[in-house]
Amino acid sequence: MTRQFLPVCRRDLEERGIKQLDFVYIIGDAYVDHPSFGHAIISRVLESRGFSVGIISQPDWRDKDSIAVLGEPRLGFLVTGGNMDSMVNHYSVSKRRRQKDAFTPGGVMGKRPDYATIVYCNLIRQTYKKKPVIIGGIEASLRRLAHYDYWSGKVKRSILMDSGADLLLYGMGERSIVEMAEALNSGIDVRDLTYLDGTVYRTKDPDSVYDALMLPSFEEISQSKETFAKSFDIQYRNTDPFCARRLIEPYGTRGYIVQNPPAKPLSTQEMDDIYELPYMRDYHPSYKKEGGVPAIEEVRFSLTSSRGCFGGCSFCALTFHQGRIIQARSHESILREAEEMTHHPDFKGYIHDVGGPTANFRMPACKKQMKYGACPDKQCLFPAPCRNLECDHSDYLSLLRKLRSLPNVKKVFIRSGIRFDYLLHDPDRTFFRELCQYHVSGQLKVAPEHISDNVLEKMGKPPVSVYNRFQEEYRNINEKLGKKQYLVPYLMSSHPGSTLKDAVHLAEYLSKLGYMPEQVQDFYPTPSTVSTCMYYTGLDPRTMKKVYVASNPHEKAMQRALIQYRDPKNYDLVAEALKRTHREDLIGFDKKCLIRPRKEREEHPKDGRRKNSGKARKTIRNVHKKK
Repeated sequence: MTRQFLPVCRRDLEERGIKQLDFVYIIGDAYVDHPSFGHAIISRVLESRGFSVGIISQPDWRDKDSIAVLGEPRLGFLVTGGNMDSMVNHYSVSKRRRQKDAFTPGGVMGKRPDYATIVYCNLIRQTYKKKPVIIGGIEASLRRLAHYDYWSGKVKRSILMDSGADLLLYGMGERSIVEMAEALNSGIDVRDLTYLDGTVYRTKDPDSVYDALMLPSFEEISQSKETFAKSFDIQYRNTDPFCARRLIEPYGTRGYIVQNPPAKPLSTQEMDDIYELPYMRDYHPSYKKEGGVPAIEEVRFSLTSSRGCFGGCSFCALTFHQGRIIQARSHESILREAEEMTHHPDFKGYIHDVGGPTANFRMPACKKQMKYGACPDKQCLFPAPCRNLECDHSDYLSLLRKLRSLPNVKKVFIRSGIRFDYLLHDPDRTFFRELCQYHVSGQLKVAPEHISDNVLEKMGKPPVSVYNRFQEEYRNINEKLGKKQYLVPYLMSSHPGSTLKDAVHLAEYLSKLGYMPEQVQDFYPTPSTVSTCMYYTGLDPRTMKKVYVASNPHEKAMQRALIQYRDPKNYDLVAEALKRTHREDLIGFDKKCLIRPRKEREEHPKDGRRKNSGKARKTIRNVHKKK
């Protein structure tokens, strides 16, 4: 059977003889039929189980008829805000409107509303009062319980309350979407779907929920930051599919929100089956006249080898979304996809990435995880690698060797991130050596994030001594290989715990390295991360100890400027930060100094020569006389 895109209009339905779709899928992104896009996976998984699915991409939220173009579905509407939270997609950390949307044809901004999932659901309810509405995707997943919303500066209710949807599927929803669809198809009412793992639902009767933990009420966490932090800690400890309890969140007279335990991880065979569904691996052809969809270029020649991450970074939402247990595809499946990729007319011989959330995680952290789950009160790598951690790169190394040997493949890059503390924990340096020899092109991007151990501890990252050791080994390996390759560290400013003194310490570190990053990520408080909880409450939910938070925009600007202290436009901010921290010793002409004094700086132009003015010469002579 010839591969084709899913129906997007009435004409498609007529050509395929479909009188009524089983599901209509409302998505906030452009329709891209590629397994790097959640809507593509969910729709193809449903199709593989015999359900018909039509796509309505970026409907006009000001027109209720825009969600009726495919008619009323037999079983229900599916809704997702897109591959990104719509607010992150729309706004920078400074809350300024972004200029481009990579998930929209032509990169045009403004094709979806703020809080897209809620808006789309309310739009559906205007026309279809009783038809089941099921929400999912990253926006719904991370807002499934009450959460701090950075853009409004408020604690918001579960998105299930505000959207009016019947059921929420969180995490990677392949299992729960099939179970939900089959239940609806068998005649079960959507209100009775209270038993599915990986789902959230509403109830009026908390006594009907088996083996559950009662969270503080929405009213309580809205009024007390300490209560919010305690509630978040309970949620954080119940994200594992093997040991998580059901959670109940009360909403006064409106009832209760119930979160079932996460869905179980997929087997290798299940992963293979999902990634080998008949995707078109491209954007819908109707977008060609608009210039296509920019987001496809990042993944067109990349390979997903795994999902999940046991890295445990505080600022990352993966624990809440994909979970900590690694699920991997087989070599054979990945090689088949790579071989198909080499026949693409635009393929130039370069595979851009082979990885997942963390490229060098290809197996669960330890044997017991697949039976008992990830430890609820311990991290696999922080503050140091667990004694039960199994660190072995041999499987990943074997996969990379096979990919390198494929006909028409010139180079295989690794761009999705290497966890350097895990790499160093492996006593065998073969992977490290071949990484440098074959999979780096001049620069390797890594994410130390900061160098102050106080800040790193709040981030859930290893101490700076580990990164220093990694830098040294990386340099030594490249010297032995005769390669001039460099590290490009990703750094974050203003993370909870980071004071101005910590930011100055980071600037000094960069000065000694002789490196100034071109890009700096200011901490962005996105829903449902440990770091966002710290940002909002000023407390570390894991210890309930106070955490310093740089929330003042001016201080945040100073912390960011310090990382790029060489940039002339940052001079005033850097000077102010150094004076505030009593580090005027870093203002001068010594090698250790970050900036020059203002007067002398004006007398020494960029070309290094003194300005040819009598006033300047007189000032300098007077200085020497005083000495």
